[in-house]
Amino acid sequence: MKSSATMSIGEVAGHFGLATHVLRHWETMGLLSPERATGGRRRYGRSDLYRVASILLAKEAGLALTDIRDILTTADVEKRRDIQRRHRDDLARRIAEMQAALNFIEGGLNCDHEDITECPNYQSLVADRIGTRAPRSE
Repeated sequence: MKSSATMSIGEVAGHFGLATHVLRHWETMGLLSPERATGGRRRYGRSDLYRVASILLAKEAGLALTDIRDILTTADVEKRRDIQRRHRDDLARRIAEMQAALNFIEGGLNCDHEDITECPNYQSLVADRIGTRAPRSE
């Protein structure tokens, strides 16, 4: 796309694999503000494409549209950082939960016991959940 070239809403939507109503919704939420051509048609320039890509990346990171809007529109650096810190802390918590879940599943997959509840490694994982360590029997 040349620096002076613009794209229609359909072209932008197609480029990013979105429905046009998504771009319209983002506009009503204050996330986008494309230029208007004759007849009120939206025209998206290079900066709008960066904005759409930023919104998509933020959504993929799990941010809500209101938080994305606040991050992209605030001039208050500390407000932006507060939103990002809160989201980072939530992601770190969720990653830890998912890692624990993965460890649990892998513990079961690595067990050769006929009865998984008799496996010392599996029992250890379960004991961690209740806050006690089961005695290891061999």
